[in-house]
Amino acid sequence: MPALLPSEKAFIPFVSVENMMRLVHHVGIETMLIGLTEAVEADFRRWDLFDKTPRVASHSLDGVIELMPTSDGAVYSFKYVNGHPKNMAQGLQTVTAFGLLAEVSTGYPVLLTEMTLLTALRTAATSAMAARHLAPAGARSLALIGNGAQAEFQALAMKAVLGIEEVRLYDIDPKATEKTMRNLANMGLRLVPCTSAQAAIEGADIITTCTADKQFATILTDNMVGAGVHINAIGGDCPGKTELHRDILLRADTFVEYPPQTRIEGEIQQMDPDYPVTELWQVVSGRAQGRRSEAQITLFDSVGFAIEDFSALRYVREKLVGTDYFQKLDIIADPDDPRDLFGMLQRAG
Repeated sequence: MPALLPSEKAFIPFVSVENMMRLVHHVGIETMLIGLTEAVEADFRRWDLFDKTPRVASHSLDGVIELMPTSDGAVYSFKYVNGHPKNMAQGLQTVTAFGLLAEVSTGYPVLLTEMTLLTALRTAATSAMAARHLAPAGARSLALIGNGAQAEFQALAMKAVLGIEEVRLYDIDPKATEKTMRNLANMGLRLVPCTSAQAAIEGADIITTCTADKQFATILTDNMVGAGVHINAIGGDCPGKTELHRDILLRADTFVEYPPQTRIEGEIQQMDPDYPVTELWQVVSGRAQGRRSEAQITLFDSVGFAIEDFSALRYVREKLVGTDYFQKLDIIADPDDPRDLFGMLQRAG
C-alpha cells in the first residue's frame, strides 16, 4: 500500500465529505463502484488472513453505535458507524460513519476519512459482488424495495457490475421513490415506479430490500417470492430488525458474511441456531458452490462486515495518490526526542 506523505509522519491524510465527493466525481461513480467491488472481492479471497470479530455495538432505544475493527496483519482498520432510524424525522441521516487505517508495524494511522458516503458506496459494491456470484445468469431487472439513502448506489452498482437495465422501485413513502427516480434520470436505466412491493418484484431477477425501521418487519412474504430469484437483504443489520418472512428463508439457500455476527443481526436471527448458511467468501474463493440451478432462490443476508470497510479504505487511499483530495491532519504528537513529550509541550508555551 503506497505511503501518501512519507516526509511528514506527524500528519495523516484526512478525507472530508467535500473531498470524498470530489474524489467520486474525479474517478466517476460507476468506475468507483466497479473498483470497490473488485477490492472487496479481492479481500474476500484472502479472508483467512483477517482478524474477524462481530462489531462492538452499543444499543439503545434510539438506535445503535458500533465499532467495526479488522486487520490483515499489515494494515489495521476500524469504522465508527451509527444506525438511528428516528433521525429521519429530525432531518438527520439514519447512518453516519468515519473510518481509519493504520500501519500494524508502527501503530501510526495513515488515513482518516468520512465514511457516510463511502459506506453507501461499499455496501452497494458488496451487494453487486454477491449478486455477481449468486444471481441468475443474464439478470437484467432489479427490484428495489426501500428507496432511501442507499437506493441510487445499489441501482448504479448493479448496472455497472452486472449490466442491470431495469430498476423497479417501491417505498411506503412515494416521495422517496420520486427522489430516486429524479436522481437516476439520465443514468441509462429504465425506471419503473411501483405502488406495492408485490408489483415491484414482478419479473425482477434480483430483489434488494433496503428499509430502515428497527423492528421485526415483513417486507417480503413467502408468496411474493418466486423460484429462481436472488435476494439481497441489506436493511436488517441489528437485533430485532428484519425484512423477510422466515418462510422465505426455509426455501432459500442463504449466504452470509460472518455467521457469528449475522446470526445476531441478520435475517437468520429468526431461525434456529443450526439453520444452514454458506459464508460468501467461500463462494468467492471457489471453496463452495453458489447458484446451482435456475429454480434456486439465493439469499445474501448482508449485515455489513469490517473487511468490506477495510477494502473501501484501502481503495480510497490508493486513489488519493497524486491528488489533492485530502487535508493534512495534525493528530500525531511528534517530539524531536520520542521520550520528551513534556518538553515538546513546554516549548510550545
